[in-house]
Amino acid sequence: MKEVADTKYHLLLENIGISLEKGRNNAAKSINRELLLTKWEIGQHIIEFEQHGNEKAEYGSDLLNRLSNDLKTLHGKGFSRRSILDMRRFYICFPIWQTVSAKLSWSHYVELIGLKDDFERSFYEKQAITENWGVRELQRQKDSSLFQRLALSKNKKEILALSEKGQVIGKGEDLIKDPYVLEFLNISESRNFTEKDLEQKIIDNLQQFLLELGKGFAFIGRQYRITLNNTHYYIDLVFYHRLLRCFVLIDLKTKKIDHADIGQMSLYLGYFKKEEMVEGENQPVGIILSKERDEILVEYATVDLTKNLFVSEYQLYLPDKKVLERQLNRILNE
Repeated sequence: MKEVADTKYHLLLENIGISLEKGRNNAAKSINRELLLTKWEIGQHIIEFEQHGNEKAEYGSDLLNRLSNDLKTLHGKGFSRRSILDMRRFYICFPIWQTVSAKLSWSHYVELIGLKDDFERSFYEKQAITENWGVRELQRQKDSSLFQRLALSKNKKEILALSEKGQVIGKGEDLIKDPYVLEFLNISESRNFTEKDLEQKIIDNLQQFLLELGKGFAFIGRQYRITLNNTHYYIDLVFYHRLLRCFVLIDLKTKKIDHADIGQMSLYLGYFKKEEMVEGENQPVGIILSKERDEILVEYATVDLTKNLFVSEYQLYLPDKKVLERQLNRILNE
């Protein structure tokens, strides 16, 4: 009887804990929503004052200076010129309150309103919500020009869809970026490093590598061994994608790839299709990550192979965003 009573008591404790956690989460969401609404309404008041008084509240203007001084006197901290300007820009970027998501914090929105391009801002907002990015993750994805890297492989219609819905994963090619940005590995461009060095650096920074890969990836293993006719082969990195329900195989190359590398990945994909797939899963995806590639060689070497084999470059530094933006603008203006 005592054991039954103890079991019921532990269940009681568990249920109370669940209710407490739920209540705290709901309270935090409610507080965050009210905070966002307050910032938004302050921005609205400023814009409406400008419209009636024909005055511009640009950074450093007399209006901002006066507001900052008076609000700090009346209401305490939190009303620097920078903060007031952010509230004003918040309202300008999101003039319809219903479009503001309480899933994001004020710090998220400060990052978003710093983006001048509406398409880019909308993309990062959608991705931050769907992938549950923290502020630091959002900053990193902005710095790595994720939107431009994804958009450059699309046509104008697809770019607009990307900004409206975020990245939608429906097929293998939706997983691919070109290039992948691996600046978080802190490997100097001038340093000679081996594929084993690159693999170890990725394992040491697996959380950030998963962020670069995108939503849905689960790590399975490194140097994954497969055996054919008593010969062992080792795949550098193996992941499973929860949304596509398929294995994703990654081979790392520190030099320009050749046709043998592509043939080897084709072998890996064939093995996983025959030996590892189970009913209900989709065909595996293979990605060769190379420091350099020959576009013509890749085109000819993959012409009769599965559409689920991709060759992408990686770089060890953050891309030049202005160059990517110019390339993207050419596509949008075609």
